Amino acid sequence: MKPFAYALAVGLAAAQLATSALAADITGAGATFPFPVYSKWAEAYRKDSGTGLNYQSIGSGGGIKQIQAKTVDFGATDAPLKPAQLEKDGLVQFPTVMGGVVTVVNIAGLEPGKLKLTGEIVADIYAGKIQKWSDPKIAKLNEGLKLPEANITPIYRSDASGTTNIFTTYLSGVSESWKKEFGAATTISWPVGQGGKGNEGVTATVKQVPNAIGYVESAYAKQNKLAYALIQNKAGKFPQPDDKAFQAAAASADWKSTPGFGIALTNQAGDDAWPITAATFILVYREPADPAKSADVLKFFDWAYKNGDKLATELDYVPLPDNVVGLIHEEWKTIKGKDGKPVFGSM
Repeated sequence: MKPFAYALAVGLAAAQLATSALAADITGAGATFPFPVYSKWAEAYRKDSGTGLNYQSIGSGGGIKQIQAKTVDFGATDAPLKPAQLEKDGLVQFPTVMGGVVTVVNIAGLEPGKLKLTGEIVADIYAGKIQKWSDPKIAKLNEGLKLPEANITPIYRSDASGTTNIFTTYLSGVSESWKKEFGAATTISWPVGQGGKGNEGVTATVKQVPNAIGYVESAYAKQNKLAYALIQNKAGKFPQPDDKAFQAAAASADWKSTPGFGIALTNQAGDDAWPITAATFILVYREPADPAKSADVLKFFDWAYKNGDKLATELDYVPLPDNVVGLIHEEWKTIKGKDGKPVFGSM
């Protein structure tokens, strides 16, 4: 993966991408998971169109609240809304890219990809049942790797987070005890550890706390040169968390029959599949108060589908297959103005 052209605003409570006010900017808010690629897309789109994007990377929960309050042109979430909620709020939901969540650690001298963990071990760490890096379960999986006799500090998201939903959906799928005690949600009553706001906050906290472990979108790990663990997948393999592994996890996804495209990609079959893979989603109104502004939003993402694949793959995100983009375009035809016509022109 190529490095970012510029550093993300790591550690900021609400990272914001702001562009020139000379153009009629699009406004959006929500998931921190896709912030790196949305930033790159926005930079390139402004050069092409003159239209800017003001995106607040505040977490999926905040994005859902802001689109429900109609304070932004679109919301962004990694935790897809269920069909009943979409219907209730009058929203249309569609995916933009796929990516992976990785566990990152701050262990002195440890190189990326050298530590191996299973989903059950990660669940036990976050449940407070495994407390030291020298625990026999970790040592058995990592023979020959020198690990410290030190307490583990789990780092989690303190805000309502789609990344947390992805992570805990995975843990609930591989650990029955985690499923019963904590389950999967955008917010969890964490029994141990420290919180950080956004992927940015978790990244910064892991970097600051010795012997910490956290979970972030893979682009944050690589851009910040954090050591990441390899997680055993359903096939018993330990793939590298890269675009090929994320694509392998999505290979059998049934987008067409899933309302709102809200598929789960965690713990998929396949030797090469990364076990904590997910799509990220956009929320817009089916009957927008400002059809022209909604059209601008769709034009931006249409541009991204046509021109943004290279930028996405450079950050280890996985572009959507062409047939899925076609399904999204069909869904866009249901977004209409007061005159009953689609807000986005003929597709």
